Order: sequence, then structure tokens, then C-alpha cells
Amino acid sequence: MNEKTSTEMDYSDEKNGVLKPEPEMADASGRRQSVALNIVENPLKRSSPDKVVLDARAFAESHDMAEHAALFGKAALVARDPNRFGSITELDEQERSSLAYERDHKWHGPFMLWYSISLCAVGAATQGWDQTGSNGANLSFPKEFGIDKDEGRDQWIVGAVNAIIFLTAGLIGAWIVDPLNYYFGRRGEIFITACCLTATPIGSAFAKSWQGLFAARFVLGIGIGAKNATVPIYSAEMAPARIRGALVMFWQLWVVAGIFLGFCANVIVKDTGRISWRLQLGSAFIPSFILGIGIFFCPESPRWLMKHGQFAKGFRSMLRLRAHPIIAARDYYYSFVIYQEELKVARGAGYFSRLWDCFAVPRIRRANYGASTVMIAQQMCGINIGFYAGLNLIAWGMVFCFVRETKQLTLEELDQVFSVPTKSFIGHELTVWLPYFIKRYIFRRKIMKPPGIIEREEKVNELIHEE
Repeated sequence: MNEKTSTEMDYSDEKNGVLKPEPEMADASGRRQSVALNIVENPLKRSSPDKVVLDARAFAESHDMAEHAALFGKAALVARDPNRFGSITELDEQERSSLAYERDHKWHGPFMLWYSISLCAVGAATQGWDQTGSNGANLSFPKEFGIDKDEGRDQWIVGAVNAIIFLTAGLIGAWIVDPLNYYFGRRGEIFITACCLTATPIGSAFAKSWQGLFAARFVLGIGIGAKNATVPIYSAEMAPARIRGALVMFWQLWVVAGIFLGFCANVIVKDTGRISWRLQLGSAFIPSFILGIGIFFCPESPRWLMKHGQFAKGFRSMLRLRAHPIIAARDYYYSFVIYQEELKVARGAGYFSRLWDCFAVPRIRRANYGASTVMIAQQMCGINIGFYAGLNLIAWGMVFCFVRETKQLTLEELDQVFSVPTKSFIGHELTVWLPYFIKRYIFRRKIMKPPGIIEREEKVNELIHEE
């Protein structure tokens, strides 16, 4: 009987075999040594080059892109072996040069890519400014509404007015993101929330009672929650894999920039008398107004359009976001191929089915608590809480056990990263990486870096060829 290895058994229900055990290679002593415990497989490698070209051309012709059939054929060959495009004879010199330039210039991209990313930065700054308007307003709006006593009911009201945006952002805004994105797209959802975040600060500025101010901030929080969940997704779906992580992490930087600008606005209008708090709250409409106008000039997410069957329109969006058609076709077709792999294991299409998938589908559940770990750890590391040092150690342990490396992987390949069972991941961290870290960086021993638990197939093949 031909028995499966333990690794094969672990992943038999994940991605239909896309995540596979790694090959072995010999070290200098002749012993067999692993390159990585698991490999992120390129599905295009399952087919011959000729078959890949035929499939890509058929994809273009069947989705109203027949004029790009030849381009997709060449792009599929590049996607099949992205590190060896120099040996693909079907490429012309300009295409080969564009791919080489992209490889050597990590941050290279067309104007529209950087314009769209910059607008996402404005979306992040919107949150920071919305948060800080109330900091200055707290000095005067309680007196305006007769709730300025230092104890009892008044303090609860002031606290509720301040806190309500965070409560509604999490309890309402975050939960309506899915239907808003489904029906209106990324751009449409961002525009709707930008309108909300433009109107509610103005409404706050014209409030006639604390109840009116509370209601305006209640709706403001819903807009913040819905926007905050969409803008990073939109940014990630537009950005190339090589810089996606860095761009998405800029979110926190620009939130802080928004906080700074909000405090600046507070200081600028603080001496305007009784209306100072109104100006401090109302000034938060500025970045959201810019966001709402600017989003009209951005392309829709190519991945969203693809998932909704608008393939030709999705490719037109991708063309605006990449420096050369061969790069756009490569990224778009590879995204389509992996998307087809996702559909093989997709479950229900309804809202509650997708919500349940966050906890029921193993790879999504692992990604979910990995992201949750980052958010919880962020709060635990704040110096405004007690037991600061101890909570930092707890946060370090949580990140060590539950947060996985996703650097320079496509959104589709991340599925395979989270297909590794948690038990296997933590076991590798404790028995391989932790001992290596202690020996290398504490005892300063010069030892070889151990194999990772997961690696891209192209890199594994490079290591094998080097051997």
C-alpha cells in the first residue's frame, strides 16, 4: 500500500494539493536536507509551456479580449517562470526590458498606481483627523451643552460622545463592509463612506444639543469602520506583490499623519471663541472631501472586477496600474489562475456563508486570528495602559505563534501560506526557528539559516539548480 506522508495528509483538504511537500537536496556532506517544509506551488507549472499558452489565449478570447490573446500567451509564459523571462524567446526586446526594469527597480510604477496609493493614504489620514477633532472640542463643547460638571451623569455623557465613534466603527461599520463592497465595488464603497465622513463632521459642527452631536458621531463611526476595512483592501489589490506589504503598512503611518494634522487644526482654531469646538470637529471633513473627489479618477480594483465576471474591464484597470502591458497581463492572468484554484474550495456565496467561512474554513480562520493578533498586540503595546512591559512580552509571544510571513507573495498565494496547520507552524517556530535565533543572535554562533516552513517554488528551484 502506498501510504501518504504526514505532510501530505495534513494538507489533503487544503487547496486541492496546491500546497505541497518540498523536494529534498543534498548538502556538502552528502546528507539529504530540506529546502522548505512546504512549497507555494505555481499552478501553471503543472502544464507544459505550449498548453499554458493555449489556455491563456483561450482565456482572452472567451472574455472579450481577443485582441490581447497573443499578449496573454506571452504573459502566461512569464507567469509560469517569472525569474527566467530572459530565456522566453516569444518576448520582444521592449517587453524583456520592461520586465528587467521592474525586477531591478522595486518601486517602479505608473502615475495612476501612485496616485491611487496616495489617495489611500488620504483615506488613512481621514481616520486620524476624525479621532483628534474631539480632543480639542472636549475643552468647550461640554460647557456649551451644560454637561460640564466633573462628576456623575455629565461625565458619562461626555465619555459616550467621545467613545461612540469607536463603538459604532467596530459593531456596525465593520459588519456592513461586505455588502457595500459586493454591490458598489471598492471605489463605490469608498465614495459612499467618504460622503458620510464629509457630512458627519459638518453635522457635528452645527449640533444644537449633545444628543445631536452624539447622533452625528454615531453615524461618523459607521463611516470610519466601513472605510477603514476597505481602503487597505483596495490598496492591496492594486499594488504589485513586491511592494504590497510596505504600501499596506503605510496605513498606520498616514493615520498618525492624520492625527498630527488634526491636532494642528485644533491649535489653529482654538482662539476663535465659542465656536472653536465647532471648527475643531468640522475641520475633519477636509481629508474625506479630498478622498471622495479623488476616488472618481482611480480605476476599480482589477480583482474585484474579475470576481464579478467583468474580465475585460478588469484588465483595462490593470493596464492603468502597471508600467507595461506584459506586466499587466502577467499579473492579471496569474491572479485569474489562482482565483480558479480558490473557486474549487469556495463555499457559499451569501453574506452569512462568507461570514461563517471566517471561522469554519481552516486557512481563513488562521488568517483571521493572525490579523486579530496584530490588532490586539497593537493595543497591548500602547504606553497608555498599565503593565506595559509584561503585555509587550505577551504580544511578542502571540506574534511568534500566530503571525506568518507573507512578504512579497501575491494575495492569491497567501491562501497557501495559511493552509499550513497551526500545530505544524508553532512546532516549526519552537523547534527550528527559536533554537536558531538563540544560537545565532544570542550566542553569536555562525550557523546556517534553517529552511523555512514555506517557500515559493521558484526560489526552491533556484536553490536546487545552484546545488
